[in-house]
Amino acid sequence: MLSLHSAHHRAAPVAPQGAKIGLAIAGGGPIGGMYELGALRALDEALDGLDLTRLDCYVGVSSGAFLAAGLANRIDTAQMCRIFITGDSDDVQFRPQTFLRPALFEYMRRAASLPRLTLDWWRSMLPGAGGANEAHWSDLVARFGGLVPTGLFDNTEVERFLRDVFTRRGRSNDFRELERTLYVVAVDLDSGEAVRFGDAGWDDVPISRAVQASAALPGLYPPVEVLDKSGRTRHFVDGALRRTMHASVLLERGVDLLIGINPLVPFNSGGHQDGDGIEHRLAEGGLPAVLSQTFRTLLQSRMQVGLARYAQQYPDVDQLVFEPNAGDGELFFANAFGFAARRRVCELAYRNTLADLRARRDALRPMLAAHGITLRDEILDDAQRTLASGLATPPPRSTETTARLRRALDEAEHRAARKSQDAHR
Repeated sequence: MLSLHSAHHRAAPVAPQGAKIGLAIAGGGPIGGMYELGALRALDEALDGLDLTRLDCYVGVSSGAFLAAGLANRIDTAQMCRIFITGDSDDVQFRPQTFLRPALFEYMRRAASLPRLTLDWWRSMLPGAGGANEAHWSDLVARFGGLVPTGLFDNTEVERFLRDVFTRRGRSNDFRELERTLYVVAVDLDSGEAVRFGDAGWDDVPISRAVQASAALPGLYPPVEVLDKSGRTRHFVDGALRRTMHASVLLERGVDLLIGINPLVPFNSGGHQDGDGIEHRLAEGGLPAVLSQTFRTLLQSRMQVGLARYAQQYPDVDQLVFEPNAGDGELFFANAFGFAARRRVCELAYRNTLADLRARRDALRPMLAAHGITLRDEILDDAQRTLASGLATPPPRSTETTARLRRALDEAEHRAARKSQDAHR
């Protein structure tokens, strides 16, 4: 599903290097991240003149922060697909179990406080302690609530994985060293404030740490500790708690074209029937289905309100936001925190995005042309095309040295092409 807002007034067509393009990628857990990757891969193949690794600026939230940070580090969508989908990357070895290790230290730290809490509660029950008549079940829950871990899984491995990826082959784990502007958004747990890592005052935090904080979904991962400029420890959780995509971060930078991807939309079952003709309702899925639908509805409703406001505040900015179709049951019922279905979900997003571009190509063509981008009709009209079509030939294996050399040559070629284009303007 493509939400499209055309600029009210648009300047004369510009060369690709003159257009300011921003990319906002929302969260959605591991499965949401795989949907976003499939959508990005489709855009990469179908839009000529759009280099997703060389946009003006990026903002990523939660699982979207993984992808935004990768693109800003010039890891293209083909490489990401090889890392997360096909598994034939010669650079990064992705192991899903790394992201789903139980937070044993968190469990032990919480359990260590049990004797003290038990003693305090027992004392409050003694006659004459002034609390025997007040120790209700609600008091018991309040006292022992601190024993419940803040997260099921250990996210230190998430940071370690990203730190390894961003400190090799010419990439950087430092916001200040990137050629393109990157923002990663997380929420301060104690104040509810949204913080933009990569912005002034927060650009010294390693990118891997910022992504870890932005993806710390409460209940799944524990809050992430980060020192601020004053040396005070602050605890951060998932950036989606405040806004879905934080697209305003890019609009404030004066982009000409905003591209957004949001994988979380409410599911419309439409009285869906199974193979036996039996109609099922979401309530039959129990609490997980109800919570998932509620969460998705709140996020999309909030985002739609934001997009409508942005259209009023920034009328001269073209905006494209890609989302799943409301009837995509495969996406809704996939395990939101599992990786087993990642290839199917990525393929679904790839097909959906190509279908959106194909259906709206007449409206998209003049809009994209204003930013030096054209549609590749041969890609859009290929009914047999799949995610794997553009990944048929694995790249040659490379060492750290050859990878850095290839990166440098690619950059030199890009700069030479830009100078040639400037000379002909």
